[in-house]
Amino acid sequence: ENAPVLRRYAETRYGAKSWSCQRRVIARIEASTQGLDIRFVVTSFAQGSAEWVYDSLYCARGQAENLVKLHKAQLASDRTSCRSPLANQVRLVLHTAAYWLLLTLRDRIPTTHELAAAEFATLRLRLLKVAGRVIETASRVRLAFAAACPHAVLFRGLARSFHPAGP
Repeated sequence: ENAPVLRRYAETRYGAKSWSCQRRVIARIEASTQGLDIRFVVTSFAQGSAEWVYDSLYCARGQAENLVKLHKAQLASDRTSCRSPLANQVRLVLHTAAYWLLLTLRDRIPTTHELAAAEFATLRLRLLKVAGRVIETASRVRLAFAAACPHAVLFRGLARSFHPAGP
């Protein structure tokens, strides 16, 4: 259901007994047909409106945590089981390179496409682990996909978006 959601912000000051001073508390209140959803953020940040602090600072922090979670869970970057610390460091660097590759790939997908907000595991399955024929000539590399490849048009557009503009 795409029912409209009413969103408002409020703020107050609050001091718990264990705190040395009162702090700013920001509330994000959403009302929809699903019910009421209230989120609170306690901050020492004095500047900016309640909406700006919640949407620009707090939600951005949450998004950063989600990206770290993607790095660990879907790229297995937390697997540092080698005996050598250097080997574990190299492994982490390679996982980070894969992370940046997938993040850059996802950022190039048009926002209207179903894969624009996909997780890395989905991108790997739908865009990177695709059967195709590579035809290499002296001047170009061509990819031939099966007629039933569902994302061939997207793949072609992504390849063109990474190609540098000519003179």
